[in-house]
Amino acid sequence: MVEDNKVGEVVKNMQKTLGVHESLELHELLTFKNLCLTKATTMKAIVNCEQLQSLMEQDIQNSTQAIQQYQSLMQK
Repeated sequence: MVEDNKVGEVVKNMQKTLGVHESLELHELLTFKNLCLTKATTMKAIVNCEQLQSLMEQDIQNSTQAIQQYQSLMQK
C-alpha cells in the first residue's frame, strides 16, 4: 500500500513536467498551428466564397483554441 502511494506521487510529478522530447514536439505543434492560423487569417480576406470563408473561420477558431491549449501545457 505504501509503494502504491509512492508510485502515485511519482506519476503526479511526472504529469506536472514535460520531457525534453515532449517539449520539442509541443513547440513544433505550436509553431505549425501558428502558421496555420496566419495562413487561414490571410486567405480568408482574399476568398470570395462564403462557404469557404465559413470553413476558414472555423479553422481560425480551432487553431486559436489549440494554440491556447499548447501554451498552457508549455507553462506547466
